[in-house]
Amino acid sequence: MADYRILTAGDTAIVVEFGDNIDSGLNAIVLALARGLDGSGIPGLNETIPTFRSLTVFYEPLVLSRTMLEGHVARIMHDLTITPGGGRRWRLPVCYAPEMAPDLEDVAARTGLTTAQVVERHSGVVYRVYMLGFLPGLAYMGDVPPELLLPRLVTPRHKIPAGSLGIAMAMSLIMPRETPSGLNLIGRSPVAMWQHSDKPGSQDGTLLAPGDNVIYQPVSLREYELLAAKAAGGELDLQPELDPEPDLEPEHEPAGEQTGAGS
Repeated sequence: MADYRILTAGDTAIVVEFGDNIDSGLNAIVLALARGLDGSGIPGLNETIPTFRSLTVFYEPLVLSRTMLEGHVARIMHDLTITPGGGRRWRLPVCYAPEMAPDLEDVAARTGLTTAQVVERHSGVVYRVYMLGFLPGLAYMGDVPPELLLPRLVTPRHKIPAGSLGIAMAMSLIMPRETPSGLNLIGRSPVAMWQHSDKPGSQDGTLLAPGDNVIYQPVSLREYELLAAKAAGGELDLQPELDPEPDLEPEHEPAGEQTGAGS
């Protein structure tokens, strides 16, 4: 059984913490515990929120005591089964053209690579969605190849467009909406990471979920424009891939606790 500790997060939540670094194995344990709790039907258990290496569990103390909740956590952890992979696999189109990648040349210069090599390396691995956070639908995807590990910008931009793809430390992110950001912007995707619905009976939704796998598919500026037009018209219907074996290099080893968290 994996080691963990339980921390207090106010009077209606606890945090189950695993380890002190960012690692796909620890993250798999976090997500397995989340699935176990979510599917348990425990009265008074309200919500679970996974992060890189911890799980926040919200509960109703008038129905479920902390002692009882910790007992449920211990029972699930004792019988926990970690399933390798298991997440959906997405292929997201990304345009790396200069018009969409204001920091691509700078990233190339700072890493000693050509812009083509940056694109090749960035799009040549399978990324894991570790968690969602900061903005609705914002997926923290890792791990960026070691040769592309860079800190965030010293001076953040006041505004970047929705769909902007940026990297910082070990994480690669696609912004779900216009936002300030200190990421190194090397591309843009036409795919909506989060969609608000005004239709009665329908819900807002995120495209990606923790545990999913993501492949970046380079597209030309013209292809991007066509896909963006479809997306604007609600005609871009992206679905997870069925083939579990892409012709790509395996994911790189995690680069420690180097997230470039947030924007």
